[in-house]
Amino acid sequence: MTRILADLFKRTAPEDARLAVYLMQGRLGPAYKSPDFGVADKQMLKALGPKAPELFKKLGDLGKTAEKLQETSSKKQTNHDLTIFQVYKQLMDIAKAGGEGSQEVKLSAIGRLLSELDARSAKYAVKMVLGKLRTGFSDMTVLDSLSWTMTGDKSKRGEIERMYNVRADLGEIAEEVVRHKKPKEIEPELGTPVLMARAERAKSPGEIWERNGECAAEYKLDGIRVQAHVDGKEVTLFSRGLENVTAMFPEVAGALGERLRGKCMVEGEVIAVGKDGRFLAFQETAQRKRKYNIAEMTGKIPLTIYLFDVLTAGGKNVMREPNEKRRKLLEELVREGDAVRLMPRKIVRSETEIEDYFKKALADGTEGIIAKKLDGPYQAGARDFNWIKYKKSYAKSALADTIDAVVMGYDAGQGKRAGFGIGDFLIGVYEAKNDRYLTVAKVGTGLTDEEWKGMKLRIDNARAPIKPENYEVKKEMTVDVWCRPKYVVEVQADEITKSPMHASGYALRFPRFLGWREKKPEDATGLQELLKMFKMQGGGENG
Repeated sequence: MTRILADLFKRTAPEDARLAVYLMQGRLGPAYKSPDFGVADKQMLKALGPKAPELFKKLGDLGKTAEKLQETSSKKQTNHDLTIFQVYKQLMDIAKAGGEGSQEVKLSAIGRLLSELDARSAKYAVKMVLGKLRTGFSDMTVLDSLSWTMTGDKSKRGEIERMYNVRADLGEIAEEVVRHKKPKEIEPELGTPVLMARAERAKSPGEIWERNGECAAEYKLDGIRVQAHVDGKEVTLFSRGLENVTAMFPEVAGALGERLRGKCMVEGEVIAVGKDGRFLAFQETAQRKRKYNIAEMTGKIPLTIYLFDVLTAGGKNVMREPNEKRRKLLEELVREGDAVRLMPRKIVRSETEIEDYFKKALADGTEGIIAKKLDGPYQAGARDFNWIKYKKSYAKSALADTIDAVVMGYDAGQGKRAGFGIGDFLIGVYEAKNDRYLTVAKVGTGLTDEEWKGMKLRIDNARAPIKPENYEVKKEMTVDVWCRPKYVVEVQADEITKSPMHASGYALRFPRFLGWREKKPEDATGLQELLKMFKMQGGGENG
């Protein structure tokens, strides 16, 4: 795959390399700036014509349906002179059609595009429009291929990845590398998100002290992490999954525009706070992550952002500055108010002080703490021990953290759960290298009756007629209903064990549902992360 992509980039103009990357991801731009096509399966069936429904029943895939129709069409007039830009423009016209009669405009435009495409291209175009394109490679494969374009190996991957971490527009990075034939230093830019730094895990205050010594301990809130790009009153909010969430949190964006000085890029945790000043449960905050009835919910569940880091200030990149200096810069930038606060923080100078601050954080309703090296830079896109998270312990659990898993499908219920229509649900972890989801457990505990009903409704909303192509599932774990990779859940387990029954090679012992996570499926716990947690368990044969 890497070599094929490298060959493509060698033969592609820089501006076309950008578009090719977007299209191979099934989008028209980076994740945070790509319009939705707004075409459902039923509309696509209409666009494909009267023969499509019967063929779709046999094949279970609209892309393959389009391919087969093109192969057998007597009216086929493939345009072999079509350019990447021309296809991109036609797809953009489909996405941007709006207003009265827009569905008919979209369907007509789909028909025109398909009439010019060969059978295989028609298959992929249909999958793009439906948001179901799966190419079998990840962002990292593209970065590998860009290195291969220059050197015939992956030796430049690290340098190219650093570019992407700082400016997370894969199309732009491809255009830059293809144009200059080499990686280059790149600075963060307002409007383009930086991949967020991540924390490693610790199982005790002693481990934190041993690694970091004197450090800064900050509250770890159970909210929604946000990166804010502030240009005067103009504020754009990005989620951890690179989604533009500005419209979802208008009071946060407005308050940041009022209370931050000058141009800057800052990070914080958005969370609902009760009238008594206590942090509310994640489920309360999660109700605000919506596209509709935003004004109504703003009144019901107001949010506060707790800022903890600054990436740029006054147009200057400060990510390489030590954490201690960045905190002082942040304090100078912010005028605190009801909707904008600084994250509670304390310099801890012993293992005992770490333990005491952890207990205080739990008493105040947080998940725990994050310990940060005072001299540590902001490591965009990296998970390392500059930041170490220490969460509330679970008495029976050998794991240092919970697992964020992708919901893959469910089994019909039996007994009491027959009335819910769901008895358990299948979850998996993500393997970025091959863009696959690998099973780790079936979950049947931790949900109330109402949550079971809600679980079924959600999964049915992403229901798939057959098992998605990039799901790896052993026959023992097959389910009654499959769904597309869309939803992520937080799961607690007693331990991770080796298992031949699961495609990941590992299973969660006594998994239980804790709640929903606001993450893209690709940002769920990865296979390599699961292996790290397996090794961290310590004790017994699984240590």
